[in-house]
Amino acid sequence: MNDDVRNIVLGVIAAGISASLGWLARTYLWRRRLRRKQAFFGLPDHSESLLVVNRAAGGPELSVKRYDVFALLELSALIKDCHARAQVLAHDATQQGFGERTEFCVGGPYSNRRMAAHLSSLLPGVRIDTDPEPAAERGTFRIGGEDYRMERGRSEYVLLARLTADGQEESRPVFLFCGQRAVDNQAATRYLARHHERLHRKYGTGSFVLLLKVVNSQAYGPDVVELVADVTRAARTPLPEPTSADTTA
Repeated sequence: MNDDVRNIVLGVIAAGISASLGWLARTYLWRRRLRRKQAFFGLPDHSESLLVVNRAAGGPELSVKRYDVFALLELSALIKDCHARAQVLAHDATQQGFGERTEFCVGGPYSNRRMAAHLSSLLPGVRIDTDPEPAAERGTFRIGGEDYRMERGRSEYVLLARLTADGQEESRPVFLFCGQRAVDNQAATRYLARHHERLHRKYGTGSFVLLLKVVNSQAYGPDVVELVADVTRAARTPLPEPTSADTTA
C-alpha cells in the first residue's frame, strides 16, 4: 500500500513538473515572439504610435473612406498585440518629423499630404501620377523607370514600405501603405499582418519597399494579393530629371 501511495505521489509530482516546464516553455516562446514583433514594428510596451489617414474631400471634418477604416482596424489590432497605443491623426494635422514614434501612414499622395512628403523625401525613385487627366494614367506608379498602371477592379498596385532614418538604428520606423485605391491600402495592411514574421526574418529591423498587386478587387476585395517585387533599391534611388526632349515629346 505504501508503495502504491508513493508511486501515485511520484506520478503527481512528475506530472506537475512536466506541466510547469511546458508552461514555462510556452511562456518563453510567446514572450520571444512578442519581443520580435515589437522590434519589427518599433512598438515596445506602452509606447505611442501614429495612424495617419487622409481627410475625405468635401469638408473640414475627419472623414475616412470605408476601406481605409478597415485598414486602420487591421493596424490597430497589430498595435494592441504589441501592448502599445495609437493616436489617429489627419494627414494635414501631422506636422512633425519621424523617428520618435512609429508611424503608419495610409493613403495615396493625391489625398494624403503626409504620404506625398514621405515619398518625396524617403522614396525619390517613386513617381505617382496625380493629374486628373488623362484618366487612364491617373494613379500610375513609376518605379525605377518601370510603369505600373491600374486596371480598376482587375489589377491594381500598392506600395508597402518599412523605413527608418539613415544611420539612426534606434529611430522608430514609418510604415507606408500607398495604394492606387483605398481597397489596395487595406490589402497592404492585411498582407503586413499576415506576413510580418516572414518579413522580419528576411529584413530584420531594416528598411524595405515592396510592390504588391491586388488581383480582381471587384470580386475578391483586399484578399488576393501577389508580391510583384522588392523595389527597395529602385525606390530609394532618385529618378533622373526629365530632359527637354522628354517634355516636348
